[in-house]
Amino acid sequence: MRIRKKKWAMPYLEDHPEYAILKPDQYRGKWATRFSHSAPIHVEIGSGKGQFIIGMAQKHPELNFIGIDLQDAVLAMAVQKAVAAQLPNVQLVLTDGGDVDDFFTKGEVDKLYLNFSDPWPKKRHTKRRLTSPRFLASYQQVLPDQAELEFKTDNRGLFEYSLVSLNNFGMQFETVNLDLHHSGPAIVQENVETEYEQKFKEKGPIYKLVARFGA
Repeated sequence: MRIRKKKWAMPYLEDHPEYAILKPDQYRGKWATRFSHSAPIHVEIGSGKGQFIIGMAQKHPELNFIGIDLQDAVLAMAVQKAVAAQLPNVQLVLTDGGDVDDFFTKGEVDKLYLNFSDPWPKKRHTKRRLTSPRFLASYQQVLPDQAELEFKTDNRGLFEYSLVSLNNFGMQFETVNLDLHHSGPAIVQENVETEYEQKFKEKGPIYKLVARFGA
């Protein structure tokens, strides 16, 4: 979903280099230097306004988090949340997250999250889906062996496509959930919602999977 261009967004990002990264290729192989303590790095591709990645950083201070989004307006909103919370374990990157191997090295990322990605429903756009083989190959280039990919969507077609795509890529499924918010209190309590999820969870099921890459 595109957000209307906001004139204040880019100046705000430029004014907060402690959280906002505008040239991620400069940190390839050096992402640990962006954090106050050494810890595994978890990355969300398509972080939107930042509710999920900020919530995860607050819930898991023992981990480091990076949120990636292509739109400066929504990333600026995420940076606002980070500034307000003064979190030492989150960074926010303005870039296209599709080719993550351009700005991360092998094993530099410990886990990836894809939340409510564009479903690209038309068949001719299949290759643009973030769970298509070309993107999975890019993710595998930056993750250690057996690393997890966590994926949530409310789009059944995209979820079914993703199950087939990940299976054909040789990934092993740890969790396949067809109705996340009706899966018992323990699972619901552990879940950190995105803005989109919070808004649409009452309108239909949220699908979730967790899968591991092979060696």
